[in-house]
Amino acid sequence: MTKSGYPYPPDEFDVAVPGGAPVGVHRAPRSGWSSAWPFLLVAVVCAAVAWGGITLLSGGGDEPADASGDPSTSASVPVSPSPSASTSGEPSGEPSGEPSAETGGAADPAALKADADLTAQVAVYNVGQEQGLAGQTAEYLVGQDVAGAALREEPQTPDGATYTENTVLYAADRAQTAAYVAALLGIPEANMVESAAVTGSPEAVWVAVVTRPSTMG
Repeated sequence: MTKSGYPYPPDEFDVAVPGGAPVGVHRAPRSGWSSAWPFLLVAVVCAAVAWGGITLLSGGGDEPADASGDPSTSASVPVSPSPSASTSGEPSGEPSGEPSAETGGAADPAALKADADLTAQVAVYNVGQEQGLAGQTAEYLVGQDVAGAALREEPQTPDGATYTENTVLYAADRAQTAAYVAALLGIPEANMVESAAVTGSPEAVWVAVVTRPSTMG
């Protein structure tokens, strides 16, 4: 190229050296895209590698299926029984006349009162260690409309038997009255005994009290 066709002004690169050749030559300036594209390429490659690594570590984003092949089995929730029903299948909270756990297995007095003879004589014997228990029990029964209740502060019932639990003894034809008295005192049906000794006495029911009845507080 001749100097007349050289488009650049003279500078230090045009200084001649031995041999006559120029020190350097001019190059056209590089465009912005040619400088930036290598960095963009590196960023795209790094992003692709990072995405692939995350996908691999997370298992592809798929949840493990149930071994049986049915995904619904892993999401099942056990159903608890309704709290409104008792274990026997009957609605709770209704009086039935059957033994109740709250009264130690005794029946509901309200269901038995109509069949009881409230004027029958009921003798209460204190066969335990607490003084005055017979009088307190008799007073409680009178307050529950058992007008014929009377205390007997004696260490043993007239039949001579020994009792370790509160017990109701009754004459042969006074089962209904005995059941009502037992229910009032929280005495279970298992502790009701038909006694020939009571049948031959003036009383219809004997109550042998060993400990304070649960219904008396």
